[in-house]
Amino acid sequence: MRLSFKQVDAFSADAFKGNPAAVFVSSEPLPDILMQDIAMEMNLSETAFLVPQQEENHYSLRWFTPKAEVDLCGHATLASAHALWEDQFVAQNATIVFHSKSGLLHVGSQDGWIQMDFPLEGQTDVATFEEEALLKKALGISLSSVVRNRLDFLVELESASDLARVAPDFNMLKQLNARGVIVTAFSDNPSYDFMSRGFFPAVGIDEDPVTGSAHCFLADYWHRKLKKTNFTAYQGACRGGVLKLSLLPEDRVLLCGQAVTTVRGELSI
Repeated sequence: MRLSFKQVDAFSADAFKGNPAAVFVSSEPLPDILMQDIAMEMNLSETAFLVPQQEENHYSLRWFTPKAEVDLCGHATLASAHALWEDQFVAQNATIVFHSKSGLLHVGSQDGWIQMDFPLEGQTDVATFEEEALLKKALGISLSSVVRNRLDFLVELESASDLARVAPDFNMLKQLNARGVIVTAFSDNPSYDFMSRGFFPAVGIDEDPVTGSAHCFLADYWHRKLKKTNFTAYQGACRGGVLKLSLLPEDRVLLCGQAVTTVRGELSI
């Protein structure tokens, strides 16, 4: 069996920045174990698998890290839409509807930016005393606040300089009952409203360059804090990427980013 794929740098208009994802499009669903093996072989934070549905421009979409399937992934969704438009599976001006474990995701484009309509993942609880103590020790820095949702912990730090120097103990972070830990701070760069980093060692990703799904939580958090509904955000300590965010009615958020293809290949199985 030979499977064509492409690798796309998401949340960046330039190669070698943003967050790379592999995208596979197949006419029929692949076995779960094969998708997991392929994701392990690709060794990227996420690999996306697409299968066309009966309705025009509808695709099933599943996301795998090298270690596990995940329920929601922004950058690999953005990469998938970019790949479908670029290879003319879908007309450039057409909206794509992805069927995912997090429901239907509508993706369109405007002025060179890919727009993803995602569920807002708001706060569901605060951290317990034990969880906050573990996070403080694992991150090695003072914490301003710690909250969580169904997926992740979100930790606000006192400054962007604190954010830049966080060096987590990833083995300690694995002890938390969560997909990962998002660390954020108010931006010291006037081009951005806030900045963040994302750590997901429990699913095989120590630090994710740019995490679209994390911004479903960050948008809600900073909306409550800054009383704004539109943001420009930056994530990353190394490659980094830029997102534009807009809160929508009915607990939705529009995540906007750019993408560029860097690799085209064929996997032999």
